[in-house]
Amino acid sequence: MGSASPPPLGLRTTWPSPVSGLHVAERRVPGAQATVIAVHGGLDRGGSFARIARRLSHLDLLTYDRRGYQGSRDAGEPSLDNHCDDLARLADYARERGDVVFFGHSYGGLICLDVAVHHPDLVSLVVTYEPSLPWILPRPGMSTRVLSTNPDDEAEAFFRRMVSDSAWERLGPMEQQSRRLDGPALLADLRTLRAAMPFNVADLKTPTTFVYGESANAAYYAAVGARLVNLSPQIRTESIEGAPHGAHLTHPDRLAAIIEQQWEALCASE
Repeated sequence: MGSASPPPLGLRTTWPSPVSGLHVAERRVPGAQATVIAVHGGLDRGGSFARIARRLSHLDLLTYDRRGYQGSRDAGEPSLDNHCDDLARLADYARERGDVVFFGHSYGGLICLDVAVHHPDLVSLVVTYEPSLPWILPRPGMSTRVLSTNPDDEAEAFFRRMVSDSAWERLGPMEQQSRRLDGPALLADLRTLRAAMPFNVADLKTPTTFVYGESANAAYYAAVGARLVNLSPQIRTESIEGAPHGAHLTHPDRLAAIIEQQWEALCASE
């Protein structure tokens, strides 16, 4: 049974899902050279990558709601191991059409790097935007902040902190409640960031681009990028002038261009 048609050039729900329980969506282009799998961060959803998807000319894009979030809330425990297993299975699915590129935003970048380290055969290129890597360089004030025991409260506090108080207050009651329902998955993400680092960056064998925005937190992410470059010869950095943490929403043109440019550079080097 298929889903209703999305807006022109938008993401189309994949039915049946290639990974049971996950809500997966794709946008395909004629003659695609590879498939980008886009992985979202905390309190987000796969649909937020639609703007990037519409700007990719030579690459398909596949995205999904991570387990515990939105359309995948019933997919099971939202642990890092399970998130990595989900991405690995989606990469296997996408590889039936050719090469795979990972694009991870925030916590999604952590998942992409983890899978690339442990399953280098599944991915040809990794691009991350401001991935969550507190082990590389702690972010001031974040490790000492006490997490709420109430998922609803943590979801609201996270949204207000990462977006703004005014943006939260502009959300309607149903959308606020939708974000609160993602609170348990968000808490699982945040607790992972306080556990042991799940991989060694020096083991990375896949060409990787670390992208960050030149905005309020530029100095922090520039320092993280510099440390990553020192840890692995596979990593290079790019910056986007004026881009906030949610650059996939505010600067999709530039992010899509970076993904395609890095793919073209990889192909030219082979």
